[in-house]
Amino acid sequence: MQLQQALALVRDIPDFPQSGILFKDITPLLANPQAFALVTSELAGDTQQYSQVVGIEARGFILGAAIASHSSRGFVPFRKAGKLPHTTISKSYGLEYGVDVIEAHIDAVQPSDSVLIVDDVLATGGTLLAAIELIYELGASISEVVVLYEISFLKGRERILEKYPEITIRSIVAG
Repeated sequence: MQLQQALALVRDIPDFPQSGILFKDITPLLANPQAFALVTSELAGDTQQYSQVVGIEARGFILGAAIASHSSRGFVPFRKAGKLPHTTISKSYGLEYGVDVIEAHIDAVQPSDSVLIVDDVLATGGTLLAAIELIYELGASISEVVVLYEISFLKGRERILEKYPEITIRSIVAG
C-alpha cells in the first residue's frame, strides 16, 4: 500500500460537529492495519529527535500512542479539562467552532524531555498552541509538531509560527 492509498481512506463528513465544518473521519484509515501502520511510520519521522510523544485528545491519542509504540518512546495524553486524575495545569484555546481547555499532569514531561506533539488536524492552531504552551510551562522542549491534515486556509501554521518561529510543523496532507 502507498501513502496516497492510505490517505484516500479518510472520508469527509460535511457539517459535523456543526454546520460549515468539514470533518475528516480517520476511522476507515485506522481500521485498515496496513494503512494505519504506514501513516504511523510517516508521522513518527526521525525517532532520534524526541523522547516523549504528546497526543492531544481525542484523535491525537490514537495517532500519538501508535507513534510512541512504533518509536519505543513514552506517550503522554493531553486531555480535556477534568479528565486527568492527578494535579494538572491547563490552557484554554479557541476552536473554529468554540472554546475548550486542555490539561496535562504537572509531571507529564520533564525538562530533559524533547517532545513530539501529535494531533490529527491543524486548523486554526488553537489546540496546538495550547499544547505548546503547556509543554513549555512544564520546562520541556519541542522536537516537532506533526499532524495528519492541515487545513491551510485557516492559517493555523502561521498563527503558531508567529508566536513560536523555532517550532517545526510537519503535516502529511496540506490543503
